[in-house]
Amino acid sequence: MARSFSRMWLPLILLLLVIPLVVSTFYISVLNNIGMFALATLGVVLLTGIAGMTSFGQAAFVGLSAYTTAALIAPSTLNLGAMMGAPWLALAAGLALTLLFALVLGLLTLRLQGHYLPLGTIAWGMALYSLFGTIESLGGHSGVPDLPPLRIFGLTFGDGPRMFYLIWGCVLLAIVLIRNLLESRLGRAIRALRGGQEMAASMGVDVFRTKMIVFLIAAALAGLSGWLYAYTQRFVSPGPFGVQAGIDYLFMALLGGIGSLWGAVIGSAAVVLMREWLQDWLPALLGHGGNYESIVFGLLIVLVMHRWPGGIWQGVARRLKLRQHGHMRLPQTGAAVEPLPRRPRPKPRERILDVRDVTRRFGGLVANRQMSLRVDAGEIVAVIGPNGAGKSTLFNLVSGVDVPDEGDVLFRGHRINGRTPRELAARGLSRTFQHVKLLPEMTVLENAAIGAHLRGHKGVFASALHLDGEDEARLLAEARRQLERVGLGEHLERTAGSLALGQQRILEIARALCADPCLLLLDEPAAGLRHKEKQALAELLRKLRSEGVAVLLVEHDMDFVMGLVDRVIVMEFGQRIAEGRPEEVQRDPAVLKAYLGGVEE
Repeated sequence: MARSFSRMWLPLILLLLVIPLVVSTFYISVLNNIGMFALATLGVVLLTGIAGMTSFGQAAFVGLSAYTTAALIAPSTLNLGAMMGAPWLALAAGLALTLLFALVLGLLTLRLQGHYLPLGTIAWGMALYSLFGTIESLGGHSGVPDLPPLRIFGLTFGDGPRMFYLIWGCVLLAIVLIRNLLESRLGRAIRALRGGQEMAASMGVDVFRTKMIVFLIAAALAGLSGWLYAYTQRFVSPGPFGVQAGIDYLFMALLGGIGSLWGAVIGSAAVVLMREWLQDWLPALLGHGGNYESIVFGLLIVLVMHRWPGGIWQGVARRLKLRQHGHMRLPQTGAAVEPLPRRPRPKPRERILDVRDVTRRFGGLVANRQMSLRVDAGEIVAVIGPNGAGKSTLFNLVSGVDVPDEGDVLFRGHRINGRTPRELAARGLSRTFQHVKLLPEMTVLENAAIGAHLRGHKGVFASALHLDGEDEARLLAEARRQLERVGLGEHLERTAGSLALGQQRILEIARALCADPCLLLLDEPAAGLRHKEKQALAELLRKLRSEGVAVLLVEHDMDFVMGLVDRVIVMEFGQRIAEGRPEEVQRDPAVLKAYLGGVEE
């Protein structure tokens, strides 16, 4: 049985309490450096490893906070912190300025895709490095010396055991808060950013806002590290904050384990210790004539990454059988949890979806031409047609992924052309995808709970401080209920990637149902399902129909469609060629021609 994550904390805290009592002053300084690196690297792990956004600017954020602190407390500069005796002033100013610059950089780059964020952070790092080196009042490239030591409540911290406890207390606190955050509704949205942004937006996640939150948290961690750096080193210069230093932080995250919070600590320790030892050993072995340290250091990193592609922490976790993936507070079976509120049910036969003469062109290709359809409450409508008929384009127009060139899409009487998938999710439209879009390393329960994202309300601070218990319990209870409803109740703690394809499609339906939709869009839901699974799915859809939910599905399995739906719409070359009850459509000559290539006279 996997060991509990919490069993690591007691021995770890005891170890950190004892270390300053048994090691030399030199190694206390080394461990202080590891802790400061680990704080900033935690931001890289959260930003790059978990949220999937590559940044080379972490060192620049550390430098901005360190220089702000130095400017406020150094005798040769403003000396405000020293005069006021308030290190908290320097911390608040450093964090505020760091977050302000991160906000501006995020607004400029986070809406863009691909390489813009990494390029933006590289440019940001180069600009700040040059700025630090050219401001004469901050010492230029010589830096700001003679910073006073940190004094809190009359205690002087210096760079010894007291600073060790402060630094590592900050590291452990940061790990706890980030881990709490990742266990929450917002944490699931953050983890969905890596490879699941389209799905997350369709479930109601504000993707840009979530990116910005992660970016600001990473910057705040760097800012805290910079504040500690200024007081520990008592000297600040541009060298440790350039682009190369930003690459080093990314290196530490990769080496320790880019997707693990503990990987930040292990990677920082590995890099710092390897450099210290190589600086001691290599001159004695190879002489002082060459820059052998960088060569050997690079080779060692390549060897470690070859042995453990997921980082050192992955290898350690596998050996100790520690849980590596999934952050979940599993709801107890039968626990008394107040159910989530549901949206008002549509009136019988209420027009839910009305597509009017929609046309969508891609250059010279007309994917949909004056396409119309309607779906009422308590009705199941199927859209069928050969490959390339325009069914997926139609789905994208209805779900907000794309915008029609002509015509209107009305949802419950309101025109939704140009509305985002998130806005439509809030109005009660939920969907699955032709190609399954799950987060394979997250559990089945967590994947389903993403669908209920808009039904929760707790934010960053409540999640990080674990003040979201009631909200989270209700979301997970709803996810459990829907999973049990679709027959996946026995697989809550399994990772979604370990399910068979048919089960993954059923999981997508459970996730969509967690949103409490009044219109459910299903893109080939029966693909990959066995016969009994198709029967169970059909029974579920009939039950949803009886509850007033409107269902629009695209499907190639004609046996499944014809025995289930109320109406069938047939498309060919982007146009509707037939519509009617299943038995009528099956006899339509135009349909037979589209599928069979002609009709015998």
